[in-house]
Amino acid sequence: MYTCKDSINLLMDFLDGELTPEDAQHLREHLQGCAPCVDFLRTYRATPGLCKKALAHRMPQEMSAKLTEFLRSKIKSAS
Repeated sequence: MYTCKDSINLLMDFLDGELTPEDAQHLREHLQGCAPCVDFLRTYRATPGLCKKALAHRMPQEMSAKLTEFLRSKIKSAS
């Protein structure tokens, strides 16, 4: 049986269908008895969609200009 760390390390391969049938079964067995890993899997599955949604929104031009100015001033003062 896998530990939580083992399970988390295998999630990408699991979701991509790249685990051996035996490894996939061991992971499923772990997930059946581990609510925290199931919750982690839910958030892991949701992350790409949330990133796409976040990237679909553009920062207002005025805010972008102020942020750029602020970051440049910080870079200059750090040098």
